[in-house]
Amino acid sequence: MPGIEGKVVVITGASSGIGEATALLLAERGAKVVLGARGSGRLEALAARIADAGGEAAYARTDVRRRDDLSELVKLACERYGKLDVLVSNAGVMPVSPLDDLRVEEWEEMIDVNIKGVLYGIAAALPVFRKQGSGHFVNIASTAAFIIMPSMSVYSGTKIAVRAISEGLRQEAGDKLRVTIISPGMTRTNFAEVMTNPEVKAQLEERRDKTAMPPDAIARAIAFAVEQPADVDVSEVVVRPTA
Repeated sequence: MPGIEGKVVVITGASSGIGEATALLLAERGAKVVLGARGSGRLEALAARIADAGGEAAYARTDVRRRDDLSELVKLACERYGKLDVLVSNAGVMPVSPLDDLRVEEWEEMIDVNIKGVLYGIAAALPVFRKQGSGHFVNIASTAAFIIMPSMSVYSGTKIAVRAISEGLRQEAGDKLRVTIISPGMTRTNFAEVMTNPEVKAQLEERRDKTAMPPDAIARAIAFAVEQPADVDVSEVVVRPTA
């Protein structure tokens, strides 16, 4: 089915930033959105906002580090709307710092959210897609997968992994499923909130405030991939600010 209207779309990391913008845009275009994030209060407010605008939304508190949470989110979509058309694996964290800081717990957090979260999403949705004979994975990577910079090596490593996993999945998917990688450049989100190295945090916040794109730019790229006819697979979109 071409277009967006009537499609059931699960979005992780949906309570803010790119996830929130994507939920609003897809719902406006007629998708039924199922929202997952750790902040249930923000999810409830977003679902209410979508409903007030005439859209359809369901939500569940979701920690992508927990495989069961992803399974339950996909189950919610199937039970509420009878199917799942698209899984947008958007949840991600970016507590970047120099390796000399030895912030090992933050390295583990990036691996658990950015890599395992995507894998758990695949594990939850792939059997559903196979049974339906259709489905679309949209995995959010980053331009950090292409350019490695000081203090960002672990984060870049997780996003390189997302691209590798997604490309392998695309090759294994066959002619019924679609896989899209979206690689945003600097985007105006709250990514700096989790950073504990004050110097790196200040540098990235300054760069974000000067050059970053709005989250809607990435939402439009996701919508472009989703709205294509079933026999068209947009493999990767890289979106950068002109600045």
